[in-house]
Amino acid sequence: MVRCHFRRVSKEEHFNMTHIIAFLFLLTLVEANASSTNVTLSREKRDAVLIRSKRRWVLSTIDIEENMPGPFPAEVTQMFNDKETDYNIKFQIRGEGVDLDPKGLFTINENNGYLYVHRAVDREKKPVYHVDFDVLDRLTGEPVDRTLSFNVEIHDKNDNPPEFTPVSFSRELPENTKEGTLPVTLQAHDIDEKGTPNSQFTMRLVSQEPVLPKLTLQDITGTTTIKQLGLSGCFDYDKAKLYKVYIEAKDEGTPSLSSTATVFLNITDSNTHLPQFTAAKYNTEVMEMEYNKEILRIGVTDKDEPNTPASRAVFKILKGNEEGNYKIDTDPKTNEGVLYVIKGKNFEKTEITELEISVENEEKLFQCIDGKPVTNLIPKPNTAKVEVKVIDVNDPPEFKRTVEKVYRNENMDPGDVLFTPEVKDEDSDVNNIRYKLVQDPAKWVTVDPKTGKVTTVQKMDRESSYVKNNTYSVVIIALDDGEPQGTGTCTVQIHLGDVNDNVPVLLNKSGVLCVNKVDRVQIKAEDKDENPYAGPFSFSMMGDKELKELWKFDPTTGDSTSLITLKSLPYGNYSIPFKIQDQQALATEAVFHVVVCDCTEVAVCRVRRAAYSRLGAAAIGLLIAGFLLFFVLLLLCFLCEFGKHKNFQHIPLNLHDEGNQTLVKYNEEGGGSVYKPESAYNIKTAYAQPEYRDGYRNGTLRGSVGYISEFPDIANGGGVMSVPQRNMSMARTNTLRNGGSQMMQRTYSSRSGISGINLADQLDKKLYGFEEDQKDYPVYIAYEYDYEGRGSECESLDKLTVSNLGDNLDFLQNLGPKFIPLAGVCQEKMPQKSVRV
Repeated sequence: MVRCHFRRVSKEEHFNMTHIIAFLFLLTLVEANASSTNVTLSREKRDAVLIRSKRRWVLSTIDIEENMPGPFPAEVTQMFNDKETDYNIKFQIRGEGVDLDPKGLFTINENNGYLYVHRAVDREKKPVYHVDFDVLDRLTGEPVDRTLSFNVEIHDKNDNPPEFTPVSFSRELPENTKEGTLPVTLQAHDIDEKGTPNSQFTMRLVSQEPVLPKLTLQDITGTTTIKQLGLSGCFDYDKAKLYKVYIEAKDEGTPSLSSTATVFLNITDSNTHLPQFTAAKYNTEVMEMEYNKEILRIGVTDKDEPNTPASRAVFKILKGNEEGNYKIDTDPKTNEGVLYVIKGKNFEKTEITELEISVENEEKLFQCIDGKPVTNLIPKPNTAKVEVKVIDVNDPPEFKRTVEKVYRNENMDPGDVLFTPEVKDEDSDVNNIRYKLVQDPAKWVTVDPKTGKVTTVQKMDRESSYVKNNTYSVVIIALDDGEPQGTGTCTVQIHLGDVNDNVPVLLNKSGVLCVNKVDRVQIKAEDKDENPYAGPFSFSMMGDKELKELWKFDPTTGDSTSLITLKSLPYGNYSIPFKIQDQQALATEAVFHVVVCDCTEVAVCRVRRAAYSRLGAAAIGLLIAGFLLFFVLLLLCFLCEFGKHKNFQHIPLNLHDEGNQTLVKYNEEGGGSVYKPESAYNIKTAYAQPEYRDGYRNGTLRGSVGYISEFPDIANGGGVMSVPQRNMSMARTNTLRNGGSQMMQRTYSSRSGISGINLADQLDKKLYGFEEDQKDYPVYIAYEYDYEGRGSECESLDKLTVSNLGDNLDFLQNLGPKFIPLAGVCQEKMPQKSVRV
């Protein structure tokens, strides 16, 4: 069936039409008042402008029945548009079901406007399709009317039955479930169109197995799609453990459709049977004064499911346990009642005890009679009798009190009687009881075996490690002569009072005083005695007045004090004697040791550096290489100087370029003068001067004359000997290079085996022993020359080391040839004023 409707004009379309009419009215007025040139406008054109245009779509809504049987394609409807009178038009559609998913569902005949559907549709998948209609000029393809949008609605059919969610399920219900609504819910739904008979349904309970107790289907307020099961009566676990219930849901459509759901109800056992004792009476026996012992097991039976709260037994002692001597528990494995004696029974007071015991289950009893639960008729629990026989045994001795307290001061003289016990025994003669000491960790007491008298054998010290909280404990026992032998126990607690028997002692006997951080050292003391025999202590300095001027205590009283320095002290160790007194003036003398130092951190002195150093292998190698280079350069100097006298002129030495030479010539023209003996001081004359001689004897020769003072260790093979330079002015050159005006001063090594004075005496003897003809020996006096140019950048060759000759000075007997190279360093004339001493 096809339904066609005219579509109502929208507000937007009405607004546009109003403006068009107003615009046409204005054009009419303009035409009436136009000039003659406007009159030439053709009538056809004017009439075309004034024609009123309206949309003439006929169809706006289309309904299609779902699940159409076919054949396909099936004609749905035909579209009309009045533009076909003016244009050669064609129809075209687009939208859902055309070029949008699901594609290819609808088509239209572009010539006559017939709409076709090509397959069956399911409303439950998509109930509405939105399609747009267009009418186009067949020649130009341009739209000749506005697009018509319409919905293709799918008409519902009753093709879906109500469905349960879930279709089948199970629930667990206890046997003792009460009548009424059960916690079992059923829910169904129908996907056909809402609000129609196709989706409206009812539910009913079709059947149940077994048929009793009666189950019903109950409504839930506010909904028709959810139901609950109801119970009338009570379940019987012994008759049925599983129930099957079938529920149907049926809709009201045409034809009516339905479905079913199955509910399984699993019934769990509840306590519907009372436990029963296996016997009505039990007998057992227990030794007199025996306790914490199992004496009987009681069995029970129960028809309920084992190992469930419905069958687990709970025992109670109803009578005969008024003094609390017994208790009964349940063995979780066997479900038996276990009877214990927890407190000894005295035979003299009772011989036989009769107990009445009941048994129930953990779960409350539930009864169902004639299919109905019964709550007002609860049977009494099952009971049994237990007869307990007490067997007489030897009663042990009993002290009047099991704990005795005694108060004494510490350090009392031995022989003090601390305690004499009082004992009774119902089965034995008290005179036959013997006593024994079983606990005395410090061995301070003894016990009389006949009377039990506790007496001290040593002084007791409250500060002992055996004393806890000022209490020393000993344990004694009393033994009777029965069979078996009975034993009684008593603990004697000796509370010790304090006396002033301990002097104060230092907790720290030494400390570090870091002068760069603090000016005090803390001292702590303790006294093992208690108040008023302990601290606060008094600290007082002992020793002479000088010690008290260096140190003081601050404060002078207290559990601790600080030792403070009053003056700046040299680094080192100090011992400070002082006295400590407690509140009762009991004193002790002590010595506190203090280390005064510079600290890197608190109480840690800075480590002092070693007073010597060692050369490594690399440094020794560099020194040897330097000495070798020194010898080579010195040899070249000698060759250069004496080449002209000994035919060494052929050695190509460039002596004119003196830029960086080690040996520099000063005031020398024509190659310098050769040594002339008649123009120089001899060494005897020079040495005769007091300043010069004193310089030798003091081990030091100041001024430019430096080579004689350059004799370090030449004894024991441990030193080197210096030889004068080529030109003594080089000493000044070296002096200027190493510091300008500073004085050259050399001292003999402290390790030398021969003193400077000894060496000077040897030279003195040699020099004064020269003959007149030997006065032409070179003078060893240094002359000062003007300094020109800059100093050499090379190391000075001011030393020539030779092998050590030890204490042997025989080489001084023959100095002639050795002094020849030194002649070149002397000038022809050396004025007296140039000599520096």
